[in-house]
Amino acid sequence: MTATISLPTAIEAEEPSSSSPLRLSLSPTGPAPALLDGAWWPRSRDLMTELPTLTAVLDPLWGRITRVTVNPTHWPVVPRKVPVAGHVVKVGWFLAEQDPHELLLLSYHVGRWNLLVIPPRTDPVTAAWLMTAASDPLGTSTASRLMAEAARLRAVSEADRAVKAVWDSEGGHAARSAPDFGRAAVPAAADG
Repeated sequence: MTATISLPTAIEAEEPSSSSPLRLSLSPTGPAPALLDGAWWPRSRDLMTELPTLTAVLDPLWGRITRVTVNPTHWPVVPRKVPVAGHVVKVGWFLAEQDPHELLLLSYHVGRWNLLVIPPRTDPVTAAWLMTAASDPLGTSTASRLMAEAARLRAVSEADRAVKAVWDSEGGHAARSAPDFGRAAVPAAADG
């Protein structure tokens, strides 16, 4: 499956809507298993609201999702069961054993999948990068390593913007584009 991303408007990012498309990116099936099977960008940290939409998309692809585990670090409430279309998904949590940025999905007959969970308020550019990186079929990064790399890239980008702003405010940008009125513009003194 190819990477799919829906960039939200500012209103969508703040208010989840059942009519909004699912923000999910899955790795294509490859010869060697990657550490992550893709990324999910939920609109909130409410598992009761978010899991039914996710499982509705994944059930036909991966078989009925029967169990989900999370690290409760980023989930304020972890319900024991979540009703989804036609069945119930049991939800569990592991604090030390599970990456805090990962969601583990289990299908009783088919297998297990690990998704990077992108924080709901992540800016669209960073989320797009994370979705692409997590969906790499040759990926060797964990969810936490990808989140750390995204934070590092964001910091470098912000530092570059700050340097450029200082350069521009000191006339750097204008000086490059303005004509040079140096010595050539000053008339030569006449000998005399």
